[in-house]
Amino acid sequence: MTSLPKLYFRIRDNGAAVFRVDTENRFRRIEMDQIAIANHRNGEIKVHNGRTLTDDERAQIEDWIATRQNLLKSRAMDEVLRTVDHLNQTTQWAQSKASDEELEEITDALMMAMHDLRSTLVKKKADRLDQT
Repeated sequence: MTSLPKLYFRIRDNGAAVFRVDTENRFRRIEMDQIAIANHRNGEIKVHNGRTLTDDERAQIEDWIATRQNLLKSRAMDEVLRTVDHLNQTTQWAQSKASDEELEEITDALMMAMHDLRSTLVKKKADRLDQT
């Protein structure tokens, strides 16, 4: 049997609720005691209801925060790259398959979103060029 981790992280907005996992009780049931809230946005660890964290638990929570931040950053980049793919697929659809009615339904919203994105990208590019 695989041993259970000492801590369990229940994902929530901006982080996780952190639980101490206990199987060493007289009923051999898995018990979870909430010990902290971890915030991956600001790295803050809030101890729950006066609990005390061991140095090892604090280190594990800090590791989880760093790992979670890296995962979310990676996911964000993946989403942007998927958006590029979707834009290319949308272009192909508009050119080869879309009916006039379908194009009429989406054109204004899509053009506004693309204009907003283009304006933001141009501004950010100009800012980067000014820094060099």
